[in-house]
Amino acid sequence: MMQPPLCERLPDGRLHCQHGPIDLIAEAWGEVPEVARAYAQAEARFRTMLEELVAELPGLRRPIEGAMPSFDGAVAKRMANAVWPHRKLFVTAMAAVAGAVADEVLAALLRGRALSKAVVNDGGDIAFHLASGEALSTGVVADISAPALDALSSIGSESPVRGIATSGWRGRSQSLGIADAVTVLARSAASADAAATLIANAVNVEHPSIERRPARALREDSDLGDRLVTVDVPPLPRATIDAALASGAACAERMRGAGLIETALLVLQGRARSVHGPLPLVRTA
Repeated sequence: MMQPPLCERLPDGRLHCQHGPIDLIAEAWGEVPEVARAYAQAEARFRTMLEELVAELPGLRRPIEGAMPSFDGAVAKRMANAVWPHRKLFVTAMAAVAGAVADEVLAALLRGRALSKAVVNDGGDIAFHLASGEALSTGVVADISAPALDALSSIGSESPVRGIATSGWRGRSQSLGIADAVTVLARSAASADAAATLIANAVNVEHPSIERRPARALREDSDLGDRLVTVDVPPLPRATIDAALASGAACAERMRGAGLIETALLVLQGRARSVHGPLPLVRTA
């Protein structure tokens, strides 16, 4: 039996919410009473979220194709809207779940409140609000097993970017590709999440040393079914790495050309490719 939702204030004042697989941290800046009310609103919304998603889970796990799917819940609708532009590829609404949750909690946090800045981080997929004149500094860690700051970016209130997401075979979600990390900046966290998932899938190449297994063999309820997902990527030749990154970069360029993303950084075994408009992610090494 699933435990009830947990929402608590951390010692540093941030709000921590956890329920089943959802584990997020929210932080808001503003007058103390406004921040307190914002956190109460976010907590109230969070407490109903997982039940709503579970009720529509079968549909959320189906591939997006044909007509636009119809969902009842606000988070499910955000997920469907984020993946719909990518329907020519294999994708399910689950590709945007973490980002959509972050967007929904942020919306609850902001409703009727006067905040200078707010951030909702759902396992690395981030939605944020910036009032006029505010900015957010971000850092990218490509390999969580050997944490180091791989890239930096500063996002100002004038930027259209309001979501950041990272995907790759090393993360908590299954990936068809071999990217250590693909970080995407987009206009919402759900849009960034969907794009990062698909670009990470595209960072790919065939090589006999890459180990893959059917998604369902690793996770019975996987929305990827029997598609092969990456479970190990040993050191690869430089030409192979560059070919995989080129494939992913081409996918990211198409998305940027279509206005679906603003910036992407693709990292594989110390090599990187960036795709960006006016807001780059600057490599630190």
